[in-house]
Amino acid sequence: MKNTVFLNTNREMPLLGLGVYKATGENEAERAIVSAVENGYRLIDTASVYKNEENVGRGIAQCGIPRSELFVTTKVWNTAQRLGDIRGAFERSLDRLKLDYVDLYLIHWPVPGCYLSTWKVLEEIQKSGRALSIGVSNFEIRHFEELAKVSDVVPAVNQIECHPLFYNKELIDYCQSRGIQVQAYAPLARGAYLDHDVFCVLGTKYCKTPAQIGLRWAVQKGFSVIPKSVHPDRIRSNADIFDFSIDQEDMDLLDTLNQNYRSASIPEDLRDVAF
Repeated sequence: MKNTVFLNTNREMPLLGLGVYKATGENEAERAIVSAVENGYRLIDTASVYKNEENVGRGIAQCGIPRSELFVTTKVWNTAQRLGDIRGAFERSLDRLKLDYVDLYLIHWPVPGCYLSTWKVLEEIQKSGRALSIGVSNFEIRHFEELAKVSDVVPAVNQIECHPLFYNKELIDYCQSRGIQVQAYAPLARGAYLDHDVFCVLGTKYCKTPAQIGLRWAVQKGFSVIPKSVHPDRIRSNADIFDFSIDQEDMDLLDTLNQNYRSASIPEDLRDVAF
């Protein structure tokens, strides 16, 4: 299986990346990035709200891999959208990362009354060459439908919580039918399925861990995954998913486990908005 996917911008994105959410301890993100790169990761996903872009920038500088071989993602937060300070937020992210460009810049959440105008600014940033691709995160079908009314630029990526316990097939089918790459955050459901009987049985069958079964399920469906870890052993284990395939009958079984279980929280300022 090819370990990358082509975005609608005709740029390649790795199927596996490192998430650095909550990696804010001293040198924590730096060490995680170096470990990830040593284990074949080439995608690093951060966000302004994670408060670790400086650390990520240092990790990128320390990892020994040419910038052109890395895929770096960051995101604009809700506050900047409400203030209309998208360009300023982007420039500050680049400055903290110590990068000339990012490979992917995302709208972190579809803030009502803001995300359409935010998208138009992202289009300008992409045209400037400082973000090679632009996309969204946590968008539902209704957000894409509204976006299509004001823009002909289709987001390259929709980053959403996705794992066998939260498998929003209608949204995923919608994205895939329109050339929008699905990227799964929290693909391990914050550990919620690691003791699940089905994952344990399949882990035994394929000589893999339950986490590797869940990650493999996602990449086998064509989703990019960005499991978060700062532990070298887990970072290494999470990468060990490209040397086996899950049989179709077992994929179908995993599809039945959906509980619409959201392990990641919705920001407080959006709690009253239906997602």
